[in-house]
Amino acid sequence: MKELKKQVVALLRGGQAHATFEQAVKGISFAAAGKKPRGEPHSPWELIEHIRIAQRDILDYSRGRNHESPAWPDGYWPKRIAPATPKAWKASLDAIPKDLAAFIRYLGAPRRDLLAPLPQDRRHNLLRQALLLADHNAYHIGQLVLLRKRLGNWLE
Repeated sequence: MKELKKQVVALLRGGQAHATFEQAVKGISFAAAGKKPRGEPHSPWELIEHIRIAQRDILDYSRGRNHESPAWPDGYWPKRIAPATPKAWKASLDAIPKDLAAFIRYLGAPRRDLLAPLPQDRRHNLLRQALLLADHNAYHIGQLVLLRKRLGNWLE
């Protein structure tokens, strides 16, 4: 189980087969956060805030907290295409690695069984939640990289 946890953590951190979150957001300015090229469904802000909201929901659900998930799908996306303030932009960027670290700490607890059913939904287990989180983040990080290329501000 220890080796499995090690591999899952590496997957969650990213960078093995794609850009990490930190690489994908490096250098995006507040002004660029709300830009959406014609034909694209999302701005950088929308993708980043969506990652933040979904990741936090997965974290809280996995810890078994008595929380209510946002309404699907609207509750998982910001209402605006741009952050309201530079402070909101920074808060979202800061929350994503912080919540990911919290998930990794939770998953990594020595007695935490990745395959044990979650008390709030016995169909799910922590391994499923970790794979869901890694898959979801990787998908949207890839979208963010492509979007930044379309905007002409991808720093390779």
